[in-house]
Amino acid sequence: MTTLFRNLPAVDQALSALAAEKRVEADDIHAAPRLLLKDLVNEFLDICREEIRSGVFTEATQLSLEALYPRLLAYVRRGVRPRFRRVLNATGVVIHTNMGRSLLAAEAVSAVAQAAAHYSNLEFDLNTGERGSRYTHVEDLLCKLTGAEAALVVNNNAAAVLIVLDTLCKGREVIVSRGQLVEIGGSFRIPEVMSKSGCILREVGATNRTHLRDYADAITEQTAALMKVHTSNFRQVGFVKEVPLAELHALASTHSLPVIEDLGSGSLCRFDADGLPGEPTAQEAVADGADVVTFSGDKVLGGPQAGIIVGRREIIASIKKNPLNRALRIDKLTLAALEATLRLYLDPEQARLRVPTLAMMTRSLLSLRSQASRLATMLRKHLGEHLEVGLRPGMSRVGGGAFPESDLPTSLVALTPLGGRSVESLRTALLTTDPPLVGRVEEGALCLDPRTLASDEHSLVLSALRQALGVL
Repeated sequence: MTTLFRNLPAVDQALSALAAEKRVEADDIHAAPRLLLKDLVNEFLDICREEIRSGVFTEATQLSLEALYPRLLAYVRRGVRPRFRRVLNATGVVIHTNMGRSLLAAEAVSAVAQAAAHYSNLEFDLNTGERGSRYTHVEDLLCKLTGAEAALVVNNNAAAVLIVLDTLCKGREVIVSRGQLVEIGGSFRIPEVMSKSGCILREVGATNRTHLRDYADAITEQTAALMKVHTSNFRQVGFVKEVPLAELHALASTHSLPVIEDLGSGSLCRFDADGLPGEPTAQEAVADGADVVTFSGDKVLGGPQAGIIVGRREIIASIKKNPLNRALRIDKLTLAALEATLRLYLDPEQARLRVPTLAMMTRSLLSLRSQASRLATMLRKHLGEHLEVGLRPGMSRVGGGAFPESDLPTSLVALTPLGGRSVESLRTALLTTDPPLVGRVEEGALCLDPRTLASDEHSLVLSALRQALGVL
C-alpha cells in the first residue's frame, strides 16, 4: 500500500498538466485561481488515497498521471463551476421559487447591466445637483399603474408586510379573518410576521366562513387596522365565505381605521381570457378601498425580487420614515430592473409579449405543441438509440403561489431511457450536467415542458442529455 501511495502524481505535476490542457472545455479551468485548482487537486488525490485503502487500486500503473488524468480533469471541472448557476427549467412551473422565480425582460436585463457597470443617479437629483431619493425612480410609475397616491419598494413582500404593520399597528390589534392565517413557502406564517412587527393579532370568524359582523364586533379602541390576506397557494372550497374588500373598507371608514391588503403574488393584469381567473390586481385593490396594498415584484409581475407597497399618501409617507426602511431598502440593481419592467406595463399588450413570465403564462397550446414536436424530433434524431421519445398532453403551473386552482394545458416531451437504465437515474444524472436540466417524472417517463424552455435552449437540452447518457 505504501508503494501505491508513492506512485500518486505530485500536486505540481497535476497542476502543470491542467495548465497545458488545450481542449475548449478546459477554458473554465484556465480562468480559475491557482489556489482553487491546488485545493481541488489535493481533494482528488485524497479520494485516490481512500480508494487505495479500500482496494479499488491495486496496481501502480493505475495511479500514473496519464491513467488518472481523465478523472482528475472531470473532478476539477466540476469544482471550478460557480455554485450559483444557470439551470434549464423544463418543469413547466413558470414562477419556480427554487429556480429564481420570474425571468427578467430583455429591457430589465439591459438596465441591470447598465446599473452594475456604471455610476448612476441612484440617490442624486439631476435637476438640483443635490441628494435625491431612490424611490422617485419608480414611485410615479407605480402610482400611474395602480391608481394609488404614493408608493414605496422594499426588498421582498414579507418585508413589505412587516414594515407596514410595524408602522401602522405596533402595540395595537389587527383584525384578520381566521381563514386567512396561512403559511406559505419557506415557513412564512402571517401570525408570526404580525408578532415580529409588534402588533397584536385578533382572529375573527370561523376557519371557513367570516362575515362582516365578525369584524364589526371585534373593533375596539385597541384596533389599529383591518387586514385582508391573500391565501397564496391555499384555497378553501365548498361552504366558505369571506368579506369583499369594498365592504371591509366601508366598515373601516366608519371607525377611521385603515384597511391593509396583502396580495401576496400580486398582479397588474387580468388573465380571465387565458383561463386564469380569480387573482385580484393591485389596481382593483386600490379602487376597492384598500388604504395600503402590498405585493411581490418577482412573481406574476415578472420583475426582480421586491416588496411593493402602494396606498394613501400620508400612510406611505409614514412608512418611508420608519427606521426599518433603511434595513429593508432595495439596491440599485433591483431598482433598475423594476423600473424597466414597470415601463413595459404602460402598454399592457407589449407587456404580455415582452415580460417573460406573462408570455409563458399566456402561450397558446398550438404554439406549445409545435415547440414540443420540434424538440422531440431533434432528440429522436440524435439520441434515438438511447431514448424512447414521445409526446403527450400535460399541465403546466403558474407557481409562486398564484392561481393554485388553475392548470395550463401543455404538450410534454416524454423521455424513457433504453437499455435498462431507469428514469430516476436519468433525472439524477441531468442534475450534474452543464447546465443542469430539471424536468419532472410522470407515468414512468422524464417529461420536458416547452412552456418554460426557450427555443434557443433546445441545443442545450440535447447537450445535457448527451452528458447524462454518456453519449459523445
